[in-house]
Amino acid sequence: MQEFVIAPATRSVWLIMLIPVLIVALVMALVSVPLIASRTARFEVSDAGLRLRGDYFGRLISREELLPAEARRVNLATDAALRPTRRTAGSSMPGYRSGWFRLEGGGKALLYLTDVDRAVYVPTTAGYGVLLSPLDPDAFLAAIRALPTVR
Repeated sequence: MQEFVIAPATRSVWLIMLIPVLIVALVMALVSVPLIASRTARFEVSDAGLRLRGDYFGRLISREELLPAEARRVNLATDAALRPTRRTAGSSMPGYRSGWFRLEGGGKALLYLTDVDRAVYVPTTAGYGVLLSPLDPDAFLAAIRALPTVR
């Protein structure tokens, strides 16, 4: 009996195998960012405005755009008008929603929401609101309301 070994595959075979591996890695990276953000997102209130940090939708909303006098604490279980209904861009997982959503009462909001019982709604002059779940909603609301008024 004689045994013969197959000739090695060309590099193109390895490139074909690399494509699914890269696709899976990309999907894992896209999914992991919101998962991590659901535990590490931060909201910074300063004289510059409100900075949202956490995932793809983080940004600085300038003090001029915020309407701090109209900011309020909400319970989305009972306040149906502010309840997010349709995601237009973002993440929606059990226990965490972030990104752009349409609201039941009309309008749109940028969400970083984990707890519907202790959410804070901050309207803006830019035609949208911000709906957040800070760990201490009352302290967050006090900080927003303490921002200097822009005229």
